[in-house]
Amino acid sequence: MATNILILDDEQNYLLILEALLSDEGYTITALSDPETGLAYLDESEVDLVITDMKMPKLTGQDVLEHVKKNFSHIPVIIMTAFGSIESAVEAMKIGAFDYITKPFANEELLLSVTKAAQFAKAQQENRQLREQIKDRYSPNNIIGRSKPMMQVFEMIHKAAPGSSTVLVTGESGTGKELVAQAIHQASPRCDKPFVSVNCMALNPGVLESELFGHEKGSFTGAVARRRGRFETADEGTLFLDEIGELSNDMQVKLLRVLQEKTIERVGGVDPVKVDIRIVAATNKNLKKAVEDGEFREDLYYRLNVVSIELPPLRERREDIPFLVDHFLATYSADNNKVFEGFSPSAMDYMTAYEWPGNVRQLQNVIERCVVLTSANVIATEDLPAEIKDEEAQFKSAVDLLPAKLNLADTLDKIEATLVRRALVHSNFIKVDAADMLGISKSLLQYKLKKYKITGK
Repeated sequence: MATNILILDDEQNYLLILEALLSDEGYTITALSDPETGLAYLDESEVDLVITDMKMPKLTGQDVLEHVKKNFSHIPVIIMTAFGSIESAVEAMKIGAFDYITKPFANEELLLSVTKAAQFAKAQQENRQLREQIKDRYSPNNIIGRSKPMMQVFEMIHKAAPGSSTVLVTGESGTGKELVAQAIHQASPRCDKPFVSVNCMALNPGVLESELFGHEKGSFTGAVARRRGRFETADEGTLFLDEIGELSNDMQVKLLRVLQEKTIERVGGVDPVKVDIRIVAATNKNLKKAVEDGEFREDLYYRLNVVSIELPPLRERREDIPFLVDHFLATYSADNNKVFEGFSPSAMDYMTAYEWPGNVRQLQNVIERCVVLTSANVIATEDLPAEIKDEEAQFKSAVDLLPAKLNLADTLDKIEATLVRRALVHSNFIKVDAADMLGISKSLLQYKLKKYKITGK
């Protein structure tokens, strides 16, 4: 796609020369002698680069530059100026001009400057497109869910995003904690700044310290140069600390100091480095219990837990499963150049009734597997993995999810609630059929639905 260049100059000869020269190089040129008309054109047209003379009637080149920087900050501006006005061109560079060219100019000099500016404009456009793609991908609108628990999550994201308070996202593995962190970042004023993610469990404490805070040259064997850490990389943006509950005591102290003082010290360094970041932390641990057990610092816990967002496990929002299935089926069908009508009713019943110990991540993997291995245009029960359609495996999955220290009565209640819920799913939520499937009366089923707070669909 050709680069669209707007040229503003009140000298007609220069307009003709520039238009001819740059058109021959494949650029699309709009040449105007009136800068006010040029600004109106900018507001209505796609422009990738502006070349403007410094001295013009009505508006100066600096006026044009200031308008572009205020309203179209991604568009580079090249200033043309007479030799005697270089000082004003240098001043224009200070406020954001991409380059300046002195008149009369050599064609090679002008073409080199335009080539660099066009490359910069293309990179800016690609970056904007990439940011929009990321913003769309991680916006709350693209976190799939219509259940009441997810509506509460969306509300918390909406409330938390505009501020800078630390957010603690909790939930089982596979529930989508990083997706929530990305959504918070993309809906925040920091969305154009970096989002940096660190898994605190993936690195040992020594490596993690250098990864987070960076290090000075010679601070340890192999440190051949100064290196910026993730805190500095995320400056003015968002730092996502996943598996925060796995931090060692020493790292907890260092992190607490950063949160309190807004500064870091590189490994081997003595000078504090100021950082402006927002922290979003996540864990699948019960941090409050970890505090009670002496495994996590209480002061750090309260520093992190300013805004708390708890993600429900998939088994507690089963009404979202069909929407997630449709979403991932469409995604993986496109990736594999296949077309599916969907899941058969029986297969969908199994998908909805399953306990999903791996949560959304497991559901996603199962659907990808089905798409890859299924030849028909409908995914049937026989296409599902054994653990999904095996009744004993489902029962074992439900039991394995129960806390180990439950007493027998509580345990039996949990199992009974699971069986009632599964019967409802298999009977398409027709209570008479569900009662028959369980071998109980409809009135007894009604009692159990009320007892376990099961509302149906």
